[in-house]
Amino acid sequence: MDITGMKVERKILLNPGPATTTDSVKLAQLVSDICPREKEFVGIMDNICKDLVRIVHGDLKKYAAILFCGSGTINMDICLNSLLPKGKKVLIINNGSYSQRAAEICAYYGLDYIDLKFQYNEVPDLDKISDVMTQNTDIALVYATQNETGTGLLNPIREIGKLVHKNNAVFVVDTTSSYAMLPIDIEKDNIDFCMASAQKGLMAMTGISFIIGNRNIIEESAVYPKRSYYCNLYMQYEYFKKHGEMHFTPPVQTIYALKQALKEYWDEGEEGKWKRHQRVFRAILEGVRELGFQCIIDEKYQSGLVVAVKYPDDSRWNFEKVHDYCYGRGFTIYPGKADNNSFRLCALGAIDVCDVKAFFEVFKDALKESDVQVPVRYNSGRLL
Repeated sequence: MDITGMKVERKILLNPGPATTTDSVKLAQLVSDICPREKEFVGIMDNICKDLVRIVHGDLKKYAAILFCGSGTINMDICLNSLLPKGKKVLIINNGSYSQRAAEICAYYGLDYIDLKFQYNEVPDLDKISDVMTQNTDIALVYATQNETGTGLLNPIREIGKLVHKNNAVFVVDTTSSYAMLPIDIEKDNIDFCMASAQKGLMAMTGISFIIGNRNIIEESAVYPKRSYYCNLYMQYEYFKKHGEMHFTPPVQTIYALKQALKEYWDEGEEGKWKRHQRVFRAILEGVRELGFQCIIDEKYQSGLVVAVKYPDDSRWNFEKVHDYCYGRGFTIYPGKADNNSFRLCALGAIDVCDVKAFFEVFKDALKESDVQVPVRYNSGRLL
């Protein structure tokens, strides 16, 4: 099979994932059929797991990457149901849709948890977190989201982690929409477990997710209550440790795409990749402001990856109509999560400033087609 010169129509995804991918990542899936139990494939997975740990500057003797089939939510499920000892509590630091999902997972499993809520546009109060942990000495697991993807708010993970460890608890961080974009140092950031999916920061394909965590804590969890069969962290970790394979059938072609995406990550480099995401983010902000739109999160709290934009107060504004106009011309925008009267533009994926500028030309035409006044108007003053 010769795939040399093969091209795929390029579309720009400004949604929070899956992200825009390169042709080389797409085409990496076109491989000869192989049984995933073959040594050749086992070696590929071993190298991938090591690379995933290296991206967060983890020591391979202390940290392991554990692969699972599924979207990012499977990681949340696994960490929460697998890492809580009997008779202990989870503390959820909840200031957005994705931390809210963690609270829902706890409720579904019947776990004992504290849902510490903050406003979606509010950075968590460290003093409140400290007070809750001091008053509840049975908290063994603390869960937070680094980049709240619904709004683009960046939580102070390093500071929260310091508090967690001071209180002898384990710190789990959802880095699904920040991993391989915003530089992370798992040790310096006081993280015990972080997680992501291939289709976000690594710009690979949907279907494979991974948890990077402290080996000692995983091994200690072997005696914790077993709340799930498929979604058990220790089971998957131990099987891979013994056999070099996932316990159940992996998404073979998706693994090959991830292998290629990791090569491209290292080629671009951590610093270069983050700089690109930052300039894309700035270009999005500039385009939004030029049209008069308002962000729902103060810029000083933003992660530099997601811009959540408030709908204008204009009766002619119709998100679906604007979305469809842009989609038909190769650009995808996405509705809001924390605020139903907002939409999101994201700096994820294999895109650069030129793509953002091309998008705003189409977006302006969409507003004109809908007869939406530009600059857009709001009945009240600035949101933040």
